[in-house]
Amino acid sequence: MNAVELHNVYQQYGTMAVLDNISLNVAEGEVLGLFGHNGAGKTTTVRLILGLLQATSGQVRVLGGTPGDSDIRRDIGFLPENVTFYPQLTGRETLLHFARLKGAAVQQVDDLLEQVGLTAASSKRVKTYSKGMRQRLGLAQALLGRPRLLLLDEPTVGLDPIATQELYQVIGRLRDEGTSIVICSHVLPGVEPYIDRAAVLALGRLEAIGSLHELRTQAQLPVRIRAAGLTVAQLSAPDVQTIRPLHGAWHEVFVAPADKLATVQRILQLQPQDLEVQPPSLEDLYCYYMEKAGALGVAGVQQ
Repeated sequence: MNAVELHNVYQQYGTMAVLDNISLNVAEGEVLGLFGHNGAGKTTTVRLILGLLQATSGQVRVLGGTPGDSDIRRDIGFLPENVTFYPQLTGRETLLHFARLKGAAVQQVDDLLEQVGLTAASSKRVKTYSKGMRQRLGLAQALLGRPRLLLLDEPTVGLDPIATQELYQVIGRLRDEGTSIVICSHVLPGVEPYIDRAAVLALGRLEAIGSLHELRTQAQLPVRIRAAGLTVAQLSAPDVQTIRPLHGAWHEVFVAPADKLATVQRILQLQPQDLEVQPPSLEDLYCYYMEKAGALGVAGVQQ
C-alpha cells in the first residue's frame, strides 16, 4: 500500500490554479523529496495530505484512507517550516502536552528528547531555546506516536552541520522501520544523499519525478570530470564539450553521459595527478527542470 496517493489533483484558489493535474505517490518506507520554487505548490500539496485542504478536483488518499480522518491524523507526523511553541513551557512539558493532544504514549517523551539531543535542555523554558533547539523540539513532536507518514518542511533550518547529520540519521532509521517521509527543502545539496526519489513542482505542475538516476537519464545533462596536473591541450578531444580551469592545477571537463567512460579511460592514460567524476547533482537537475518549465528565477509567495 502506498502511504500517499494523489491522482489528477487540481487545486484552485479563487481564479488561480495552484496545482494543475498532479499525480504522484509515496511508497511505504520511501523518502520523497518535494522541490520547487516559492509558489510552486509544495505547501498546498502538504496541506492536502494533512487534510487541511480539500482538492478542487481529483483524489487524495493517505495511508489507505481519507486525509483529515482522526485515525489517519494520529499516524502522521508534521514538522512545519516555522515552529512555534508556548514559550513559558519547558521542552519536556511541551512534548508531554503534544503527546496528550495526539493520544501518544507519554513514555516516548524522554526517549525523543534524547534522540534529538535536548535531554540536557529539557527542563529549560522554550523561550530560552535557540532556533536550532526549537527545530529539534519540533522534530521530536513530529515523531510522537511513531508516525507511519512523516512530513518535513525545511527540517534543517537553524541546524548546524552536526545536528543536520544527526537529523538525517534519524530519518534513515525511520525509513528502515517502514516510515514514509516527504521532505520539502531548498537546501538541495544537503538533502540529496538521503532521498529515494525527487518530485519537482514548477508553476503548479509536476515537471519531473523519479530517482536521481532516472532524472539524470531523462535530462541527459553533461557529466563533470575534474583532472589535476593536465593541460587544456591534453584534455581536448572531440567528445569534450567544455573545458574550464579551476583552482590550482585542476581543470573541469564536461562530456555527454554516453562519453563518460571513454573520456575517463583516455584521461587516465595521461596519468593525471588526481581525478574526480561528478554526475549532475540534484541542484543541476532542479535548475534544468525549472528552466524547461519556464520557471527559472520565479519568485513569489509560497503556496
